[in-house]
Amino acid sequence: MLAKTGDLAAAEQACAATLAQAQDAGDLYALSVVLPVIADLDLRSGRFGDAASHLREAAQITLQTAAWVDMLNVLKGCGHLCAATGRPADAITAWAACGTLARQGGFEYTDTAPNARRREELLGQARRALSPDRARAAEQRGAAMSLATAAEYALMLTAPALPSAQAAPGAARLSPRERELVTLVARGGTDADIAAQLYISIRTVRSHLDRIRDKSACRRRADLTRLALAEGLI
Repeated sequence: MLAKTGDLAAAEQACAATLAQAQDAGDLYALSVVLPVIADLDLRSGRFGDAASHLREAAQITLQTAAWVDMLNVLKGCGHLCAATGRPADAITAWAACGTLARQGGFEYTDTAPNARRREELLGQARRALSPDRARAAEQRGAAMSLATAAEYALMLTAPALPSAQAAPGAARLSPRERELVTLVARGGTDADIAAQLYISIRTVRSHLDRIRDKSACRRRADLTRLALAEGLI
């Protein structure tokens, strides 16, 4: 309410007090709620590095608690962060993922009128900064993300340094079939899901994944999801 009335200094003080109480109590739920609010105040004050750090912490906590609704606030904040730091395609993708996941959860994600207008203005600017095809591709990318993929995407967007080709060793050596499997893993498919979709056995899927892990050094499914995001496979 303080932020809505323009008293950002008082809002920051209130958030700092809440953050301290939540940290002292080990209240992960409270932390996951207040950190995106603090990040929004950071963005309003031009503290982009602090905003990224607070959003990243919120994403990490949300992954621990599995409170997927809280991830919507993180994704919304990531969209604002990317719009403010010259990453229009990522802004569109983050907001599209937020909207799609909200609808999949059975409700429309709403916001206060001023914040909604601000997001729509920034979304329009992001679309104008890109060609129609690139804007459409960015939106489709976000709409195709599972919750787990969107969470890894938020971590990637808020990392101190954006992933480079060196962060995914061996990615260029993957075959088209292996890249397809990485994409399906990133979309949340289990080994059984992937086997059914590709009309192959689960044993064959696991054999492919073992080779992919050897080539890319990505040992966990979350690592494969980050690889897919870094390579633009999703």
